[in-house]
Amino acid sequence: MKRTMGTTAGGGRAVPRYVQIADEIVEQIRAGVLKPGDLVPSESELVERYGVAGGTIRKAMVEVRASGLVETRHGKGSIVKDRPPVRLRSSDRFRASHRRGGKAAYLAESAQSGATAKVSVLFIGPLEASGEVAARLGVEPGAQVLARRRLYFRNGTPVETASSYLPWDVVKDIPELFSENPGPGGIYARLEDDGHVFEEFVETLQARPASKAEASELALSPGAPVVHLLRNAVTKTGRVVEVCDTLMAADQFVFEYRIPAAD
Repeated sequence: MKRTMGTTAGGGRAVPRYVQIADEIVEQIRAGVLKPGDLVPSESELVERYGVAGGTIRKAMVEVRASGLVETRHGKGSIVKDRPPVRLRSSDRFRASHRRGGKAAYLAESAQSGATAKVSVLFIGPLEASGEVAARLGVEPGAQVLARRRLYFRNGTPVETASSYLPWDVVKDIPELFSENPGPGGIYARLEDDGHVFEEFVETLQARPASKAEASELALSPGAPVVHLLRNAVTKTGRVVEVCDTLMAADQFVFEYRIPAAD
């Protein structure tokens, strides 16, 4: 039985058929008709259901994949994701109380969402600072810095990579920063223990498609959207003691900011 849908929206403007089909599939996922782990009907099934050409269905599936609700696996088709988003509360995830309670920012935000978090350390060691990292840290290009690269998981699924760079003169006498587990509260707690008290964290975000390597590392479909976040950790003396380059699967995170209205 072929389904029919309305053909106009937004003041009578015609909506392309592939968009109508994509919207219906997305609505089925959001409504739970298609559940996490379910296969989206195949192209031939959708051609039969909607009475359209295969090209129309392929265009519709591009839209469905862009929603971030499904992932395409070679030889299996498109599968509904089981990846509800984490909510990042930028106004409180770096609160000193979290560090005093022994929780680093990622563990704190995961706990707030009821998720099980895991961190895999990919690299810890000295590197020469790139021009961009050096400029952000206020050191000379090529200066030795400590690099810490991590891959974060939520409920067993990779959702974020993060690479931190710290000035060598700051870290050389803090042995915990060279360990996979720097201790309760993470690297910011260890820096504060050493007298580097934070004044603010400055973040810049940009959305873009994932590269092939990035998509593979985060188990995303090729070209899936990611959020590239750059953060500078600034102490009360005005020094940047860590910069972090983070890449997040866009469908995993909702960003919430509290902006003071007063001067």
